[in-house]
Amino acid sequence: MQGFCHTALRNRTGSGKEAKAMFRAMRRFRQQISTEECKEILKRASTGVLGLIGDDGYPYTVPLNFVYHDSPDSLGTIGFHCATVGHKIDAIRSCDKVSFTVIDRDEVMPKERTTKYLSVIAFGRAKFLEGSEALREAANALGAKYSAGYEDLYKAETEETIANRTLCCVEITLEHLTGKMGRELMEERQQKN
Repeated sequence: MQGFCHTALRNRTGSGKEAKAMFRAMRRFRQQISTEECKEILKRASTGVLGLIGDDGYPYTVPLNFVYHDSPDSLGTIGFHCATVGHKIDAIRSCDKVSFTVIDRDEVMPKERTTKYLSVIAFGRAKFLEGSEALREAANALGAKYSAGYEDLYKAETEETIANRTLCCVEITLEHLTGKMGRELMEERQQKN
């Protein structure tokens, strides 16, 4: 599988002067939202969909809870925890390139046959965190986001899973971040300004 990942990259980027941009520009650029708004959406979202290259090159996507860490000098990171074995783990080991999608707004407009939407897609490299302190910090950040007020419970669970070696935490270092809003939502915003 590792060969598939690297072959796909070579085919996409070429070499020398022929090399294409690693990430495509958005076709409907007028609907693109700012990087700062993308980051705000990642901060407040509760669920995202992780996209991976799965078995035999088939796409594999899985919804999960996550925490976004902003950074003033980069696009930031996305973190999540999971079981220590499974399709997701195997896919990341085979190819660390991932995408992550969040839908912030999804309002179907049946009469107009369209949708007011706001979404973000992040691209980056996933890595497994190692060492008790890194695992503890990552798992407790998720606990703080999803279980505020229950610190004793999630911290105890973190310690138990570290001790039992059943905790896996993944960090995605973001390389590209893009967001888009539906035309109807864009027009609505323009009217308010």
